[in-house]
Amino acid sequence: MNAKAKVIISKDEGVKLPAGVKLLVRRCCIAVLEEEQFPGNAEVSVTFTDDERIRELNAKHRHIDKSTDVLSFPLGENGVYDENPATGAKLLGDIVISVPHAESQAKEYGHSLQREIGFLTVHSMLHLLGYDHVGGGLEEVRMREKEERVLTELGLKRNDSYYMETE
Repeated sequence: MNAKAKVIISKDEGVKLPAGVKLLVRRCCIAVLEEEQFPGNAEVSVTFTDDERIRELNAKHRHIDKSTDVLSFPLGENGVYDENPATGAKLLGDIVISVPHAESQAKEYGHSLQREIGFLTVHSMLHLLGYDHVGGGLEEVRMREKEERVLTELGLKRNDSYYMETE
């Protein structure tokens, strides 16, 4: 199956991205859709920002006044999505990634920034498709297994020092 996705990537003023990150993000989004056997075409927006902006978004939408690595804003619920009337693509939602947070975590976990951004993209795509890890248990295990399967397929296998914050 060849999932088709329009991935709209933007970055806030002053945010710098390493070469190849936009291609990596597109590959991650498509790999998740293929893993999930997503029917039809999809559209997703990915924005790269700084810690201050993601803190503002986190405070506004989650009532948590601190920066975070990534935020997911799903547009669908229970597998039902609005469609782009011009293309028929299902509108999955928005992903916002803090580049400084990702850089810090990459150093902390001992892997590349590309691996961290890949993980955050895959993680958020699964959220856009309805997965959740907040309650823990089987749902969290299923989500982690899917993340690692996709990342390994993309050549971004985790190392032993990697772990995931639960907040």
